[in-house]
Amino acid sequence: MVLSLVCISVVAAAALAGVYLLTQDAIEAQKAQKQEQAILAVLPEQGVGAEVAEAETVGDVVIYRATKDGQEIGAAVEVSEMGFGGAQKIMVGFDKEGKIIDYAILDQQETPGLGDHIKEWFKNEDKPGQNIRGRKAGNLKVSKEAGGDVDAITAATISSKAFLRAINKAYNAYMGNADAHSGASKQEHAEPAEGGNDHKCGKCKHHEEGHKCGHCKHHENNETEKEVSHE
Repeated sequence: MVLSLVCISVVAAAALAGVYLLTQDAIEAQKAQKQEQAILAVLPEQGVGAEVAEAETVGDVVIYRATKDGQEIGAAVEVSEMGFGGAQKIMVGFDKEGKIIDYAILDQQETPGLGDHIKEWFKNEDKPGQNIRGRKAGNLKVSKEAGGDVDAITAATISSKAFLRAINKAYNAYMGNADAHSGASKQEHAEPAEGGNDHKCGKCKHHEEGHKCGHCKHHENNETEKEVSHE
């Protein structure tokens, strides 16, 4: 019985390996074609007449800059971010000013009927609160977060946040004004130093040693964990 099971397992493994080798080139060709189509689809005017440069890697972000008649028109940026069900792999296009042209989902593992709505949710022209096309990224957030103004997918906030983080990361890498790994814009503020009234605040650049700032509400004795509020 053991010998029979071993033989069956070996034959099955060999069959699977054979099928993989036979289809590997076709699978890779399909992936490459899908990527090329996504690049053109998200560029201005869907890449008509555009020349796409060789891939440029910034951290884990890949940038495909595009020119037309010798002038830069924007770029398609491939980026990924962990969502609720797994990695979201996205191709997002920007014009030369950094405004979002369009996006395409290359791969995602979000919940069917919920998180997988990222494929079309954020480009719905009939819902301005959802639509990110035409906006500048860098600090896009769902409306449930402070300062956010993008409507999240119903019952899929985690997937929505991950998607917007990916878009921000792509924008920051393309514009070269941020840490592409975090997806966060460059910040002037660091964490505040510990201390009371005589501390030197890391949140504001105008503080001198021993100065009590009137613009921040966190300058009380033993009050270093409270949230900063700037006028």
